[in-house]
Amino acid sequence: MNIAGLVPLSSCDWPGKLVATVFLQGCPWRCTYCHNASILDPRAPGQVPWEDVLGLLDRRHGLLDGLVFSGGEPTMQWALRDAAVQVHDAGFGVGLHTSGAYPRRLEAVLPHVDWVGLDVKAPARLYRAITQVGGPRTSADAAFTSLRLVLDAGVDVQVRTTVDPTVLSDADVAELGAVLADLGVRDHVLQEVRPDGTTTEYQAALAEARRLPA
Repeated sequence: MNIAGLVPLSSCDWPGKLVATVFLQGCPWRCTYCHNASILDPRAPGQVPWEDVLGLLDRRHGLLDGLVFSGGEPTMQWALRDAAVQVHDAGFGVGLHTSGAYPRRLEAVLPHVDWVGLDVKAPARLYRAITQVGGPRTSADAAFTSLRLVLDAGVDVQVRTTVDPTVLSDADVAELGAVLADLGVRDHVLQEVRPDGTTTEYQAALAEARRLPA
């Protein structure tokens, strides 16, 4: 398990729960607004041993509700399923933040997950403009396949969309909301882009987009 960072206490990473959060190294996408550029490279060495995370949980029985795996993209790491099983065996809930980039790996870990925060970034036709990788629909196909897997599994899920005004118009956001509702999503949260940690080029593009009339 290649862990880039650990937050020992969080009240915002799993709605209604007090959790610890681990940030796993590596992500296959290069989203326009990403503010975690330092943890995108899967080859970079981890900073926190998995044993330290288990030790924290052991000391926090009765204080923490669970552990959230975040990233990066947690499903990029093959050890995720076994780690989730260990967390459950230790008596804690398992939360997962994912973009849905690896549907088959997500499917394998879902039986060991209690809650998912799933990023759905845009209508399918605009996905590549945000992820900046793959063919016209590659990342969109992965994300929407993953969404279907989560919904079919009956796992508690919150779908999040970070609204990137350099790509998405108000009409695009409304279109996505309608698509998600038709698919059965009942909890869809819109998040505002934060320029902190993004590239200087993106910060300039964002500032320009925010100056333009809606």
